[in-house]
Amino acid sequence: MAETTAGRTSEDRGVVVALEGVGVRRHTNGQTILSEVDWTVRAGEHWALLGANGAGKTTLLKLLGALMHPTTGGVEVLGCRLGRVDVRELRTRIGHVSSAQAVPKDVDARTVVLTGHSGTVQPLWRTYDDEVRGRAEALLAELGVKELAHRPYAVCSGGQRARILIARALMPAPPLLLLDEPFNALDLPSREDLVEAMQRLAESRPDLATVTVTHHLEELFPAVGHALLLREGRILAGGPVGGVLTAPWMTACFGRPVRVVRHDGRWAAYSGSLTGERADIGAEATS
Repeated sequence: MAETTAGRTSEDRGVVVALEGVGVRRHTNGQTILSEVDWTVRAGEHWALLGANGAGKTTLLKLLGALMHPTTGGVEVLGCRLGRVDVRELRTRIGHVSSAQAVPKDVDARTVVLTGHSGTVQPLWRTYDDEVRGRAEALLAELGVKELAHRPYAVCSGGQRARILIARALMPAPPLLLLDEPFNALDLPSREDLVEAMQRLAESRPDLATVTVTHHLEELFPAVGHALLLREGRILAGGPVGGVLTAPWMTACFGRPVRVVRHDGRWAAYSGSLTGERADIGAEATS
């Protein structure tokens, strides 16, 4: 029996993303980036996407965001098959968060969130009625940054910007939210604020599916119930976190001994002689 969410098994919930036999090759030199990827994400599931640099995480996230097409295989996002749909319309239904995405830097936080409604870099003021403006303010409150509504985005901290960008991505009420290393360069308090914000989001939106690319297990919020490990463009392991985020699989994924610890729904991973014990194959995560 699959894990349950809001009283339903994962099989009962709608498919948000479906990849079958997906491969991606670089056109310039024929290099294989992804190979034979099969993956299904359902409504209400929260996935962690992990792997060493160059494993194919960014390419996989681009496929989910309808930002590129596969070389082989099929990709369906929100019921639309890439290659048979206007990707510009599809992208408006997908929330995408990246610290590198283009947003206006010379406006306040509320304006940045408003641009998520129009899907533009610069604000289109005539498209923002009272309902839209109210929704932007409600999202800032939901992400715990309501007090930043009129603060210039340029002077907000990294953690504050991350939550503002998530609020922006949620403006069109997308069924799928993609987070590309949202914790990048955050200090510990900012990281924990973002973890708590994501947990609240998962609890208040039971049908929202998320995929978070990260290098650190400490950044996973407790609602993350599934994980996908990539190694050299192939899926090494995927499924419920209890069977994937283990010392053996993490060791195989990153190519060095890894110790995995779980406590009160939070994760941590360690490697090297300073951990105090070697993450031998056969070791299990601590509950």
